[in-house]
Amino acid sequence: MSKNFDVIVVGGGPGGYVAAIRAAQLGFDVACIDEWKNDKGGPALGGTCTNVGCIPSKALLQSSEHFDHASHHFADHGIEVKGLGLDVGKMLARKDAVVKQNNDGINYLLKKNKIAFFHGRGSFVKAADGGYVMNVAGAAGEESLLGKQIIVATGSNARALPGVPFDEDRILSNDGALRVGAVPKKLGLIGSGVIGLEMGSVWRRLGADVTILEGLPVFLGAVDEQVAKEAFKAFTKQGLKIELGVKVGDIKSSKKGVSVAYTNAKGEEQALDVDRLIVSIGRVPNTIGLNAEAVGLAMDERGAIVVDDDCKTNLPGVWAIGDVVRGPMLAHKAEEEGVAEAERIAGQHGHVNFNTVPWVIYTSPEIAWVGQTEQQLKASGRAYKAGSFPFLANGRARALGDTTGFVKFLADATTDEIMGVHIVGPQASELISEAVVAMEFKASSEDIARICHAHPSLSEATKEAALAVSKRTLNF
Repeated sequence: MSKNFDVIVVGGGPGGYVAAIRAAQLGFDVACIDEWKNDKGGPALGGTCTNVGCIPSKALLQSSEHFDHASHHFADHGIEVKGLGLDVGKMLARKDAVVKQNNDGINYLLKKNKIAFFHGRGSFVKAADGGYVMNVAGAAGEESLLGKQIIVATGSNARALPGVPFDEDRILSNDGALRVGAVPKKLGLIGSGVIGLEMGSVWRRLGADVTILEGLPVFLGAVDEQVAKEAFKAFTKQGLKIELGVKVGDIKSSKKGVSVAYTNAKGEEQALDVDRLIVSIGRVPNTIGLNAEAVGLAMDERGAIVVDDDCKTNLPGVWAIGDVVRGPMLAHKAEEEGVAEAERIAGQHGHVNFNTVPWVIYTSPEIAWVGQTEQQLKASGRAYKAGSFPFLANGRARALGDTTGFVKFLADATTDEIMGVHIVGPQASELISEAVVAMEFKASSEDIARICHAHPSLSEATKEAALAVSKRTLNF
């Protein structure tokens, strides 16, 4: 006999578990299916983000930043460190503990909201009167569920190079990159995207010689060009070796390491020999085992589930959100879609504004932005004004000892409405939220320029950049 639910959510990542919680808050009888396992075979809710993505990478970034400060910067503060050591095993154990805390927290939230959890892989069986029959295949066997409404939130998987599968020992995805047991002498990365830069930063700080090979001729092509140039300069100064415009050829892996043949931007044949290679060339939607064909669920050529602006699929009562559909593969975008879907199912008007979804790269300096870049505004022909302010002139940044980067505002030339805000520098991930709020309320740069900001604070750089739009900065 099937267990009946109003809403079944397939996937317990940021989009899935948030969708389940919001649906339960709205009075629905909700089930959540998720197959992630911890090292003991038990459930590990949170999806890629919690288990092998956002959360563990930030834990390692924090640990490696502490080590880097102790190695190179504490002396500037009059702090002497003698006999500095590194216990990678303990660092990884702390990272795992942080992950478990998040796993347990999500499990608690499902119980608190009276959501039925099923540990296993969820798949479509057939359409039925009143909904869809779903199968859950787990360690305990198989169960059959009937859901009136289905929300697919199955996330994404790392994309491998053709003919070069991940072995998570020498050739690593984001998963293996988070479990390297010792600092490699030489580390190679293919792809200079978010994951590549963050993982490269972790192991560079801990002492690895890191080389990044990027196929595009420009660095961080999706980022505002001025910000990308500043970041490239900072990363190069730190010791990251970044080669742009390369064409990767044969990759050979052995017990000794990995050898990468490639052609550089000048057309010259090159070879890179490393102990380990991280491949970070994007992610692909995860529909493995979903059995979408059983119900005729439409997917595009990339393998993503086809949805409309409201995340409706081609099937009545079936919705899809997060990495498995169009749009940016960001945890917070998935969360917003999850809330919106639950509210739409309830007959409310859930809404996600893609124009105000922030982006963050958690390197040092951090990079964060929301809205349009200067090159996008130029391409669209929209008249705009720009203003920027360097952290070098910010008192709090000087006190922190981190004055790299700047805040940049882009505003409409006529209305002064904020079109984009771009930050490279300390705590950019936190500072960007003010810009998101401002843009969501269609604020002008003058609005931010007129708001009192605490002194001394990094946020003063945001105010000063807004002032710079009308060429009236006070501290630069």
